[in-house]
Amino acid sequence: MYADVIVTADHVETLAEESPDPQTDGALDPQATANGPVPATANAIAIRDGRILAIGTAPDLEPVRGPGTVVHAFPGATILPGLTDVHAHPVWGSIEIGSGVDLSGASTLDQVFSCLADAAQGRPAGGWITGFDLDVNVFDGDPTGTVLAGPFPGRPISLMTRDAHALVVSPRAVELIGLTGRETFTDASSVEVGPDGRPTGYVVELQAMDLVFAHYPEVPVDTAAGYVRHQLDTLARSGLTGLHALDFTDPSESVYRHIEEHGELPLRIRCSPLVPADSAPEVWQDIADQQGRRGRRWHVEGAKFMLDGTADNGTAWFDRPDIHGENREPLWRDLDAYRAAMRFFTERGIPTATHAIGDQAVRYALDVIEEAGPAGRAPHRIEHIESVPDDLLGRFAELDVVASLQPVHGTRHTRADATDNWSRRIGPDRVAHGWRTRDLLDHGAVVALGSDWPIGPGDPRIGLADCQLRRPVEEPDTAPVQPGQAITAREAYTGMTAAAAHAAGASHELGRIVPGHLADLTVFAANPLDLTPDAQPGNPVLATVVGGAVQLHLNSTEGNR
Repeated sequence: MYADVIVTADHVETLAEESPDPQTDGALDPQATANGPVPATANAIAIRDGRILAIGTAPDLEPVRGPGTVVHAFPGATILPGLTDVHAHPVWGSIEIGSGVDLSGASTLDQVFSCLADAAQGRPAGGWITGFDLDVNVFDGDPTGTVLAGPFPGRPISLMTRDAHALVVSPRAVELIGLTGRETFTDASSVEVGPDGRPTGYVVELQAMDLVFAHYPEVPVDTAAGYVRHQLDTLARSGLTGLHALDFTDPSESVYRHIEEHGELPLRIRCSPLVPADSAPEVWQDIADQQGRRGRRWHVEGAKFMLDGTADNGTAWFDRPDIHGENREPLWRDLDAYRAAMRFFTERGIPTATHAIGDQAVRYALDVIEEAGPAGRAPHRIEHIESVPDDLLGRFAELDVVASLQPVHGTRHTRADATDNWSRRIGPDRVAHGWRTRDLLDHGAVVALGSDWPIGPGDPRIGLADCQLRRPVEEPDTAPVQPGQAITAREAYTGMTAAAAHAAGASHELGRIVPGHLADLTVFAANPLDLTPDAQPGNPVLATVVGGAVQLHLNSTEGNR
């Protein structure tokens, strides 16, 4: 049996010993090469029909190298299992970036105005301007869209906050949409009003935000697909071979199908539709019916819940209120409905992912998951876990609940001196329990890592370095946040390989380099496990491999033979 492809490098990091599920399906020996056990000097991988056939040295694999075998050689490089970001929003994130104004560099209100003024040039006077990555700290604790009236009179403007759980909209946008502040929602969404009872332009959480989104200029599917393909190509060049998309809203399916009709997705995408807060069983059934929908490299699996909102907005669920008397309630007003929905999906073998930021939300999610029991092939997950007390750390391992964390939220959106909005709101005791990657690992939890892209940087090399440094990797003079929660390079890269595969119930075919697994690989110029965290973002990605298909990247010095 000859290989279709052989990939050679200087070293292969199999991460076989890192898997939470060391057993493999089928009869293949997980340590087999063409001639026996995998040697420590392994530097080559043989691939057939999209799966790993054998691992070893180049001479070891000569028996499976046939006349039609294509050899990709990467001298000096290291091959790792393909990296998977376990929490991202590729469709709406790409559309926001493609059609909106990037406010990530604006740290003052004047800088926000400057970005918007640049965007207004050449646009019709009454045309919409949308923006993303707005830092709420520019408002000094009181986000309001009324400040947009002076510099941009008559202009409808909508700016998404950095956590993507609120919008700041201009008075003209409030007028066009018809917001009154008297709107009612089934979840904890709100249209904030001022002392005069009129909307301030601060629109909080998804159901309220949807009222604004409905008035955005429509983006044609082919344009949206172009935005998405561009961003996915960028993510693939940074080393990703997979994403877990924690949504499946329109136009996701149309976009994925359009891309595959005109080419190929550059990575795998696992989509988990959102179960709206306090939704009816008919909605749950519709999401259950979507399970298994797929294309060549995307599929629907799982259901996502949002049990609370965000601490920055005051909509997270903590065991006691924050300094403003907020962050004290779940998004689901009917918690019995959340419990019933969890049972509904679990009984049908559908794994769930629950967004839970506050400590009480994490506690309640664990309690409900314990009642519901395992879903079957894939474990239940809890997303974000921004602050968690000591007594909950061990329950993740006890219940086989994956801890899905995005530490880049801590390193990028909070400060060691606690002067940021998140820290001021929730107080020092809960700040000290922020993004506890080290403690969760030490308590036996499977910690899978993601970016929440576009909310965090999508380049995995950046996020994984941040996890080790507990500060932005490009800011060596910035003090780390909760430095005791730093993890090692091996633990970080495991969070996007073996742990990511476990989170998807795919440890039998992803996350490690062993025979029989899907040939999803990331080829680095140097072994990231041997580099300092500061050097890892500059480690070139020479190629990614998805199902045996080799995609060369800009820095590649590889030659096909």
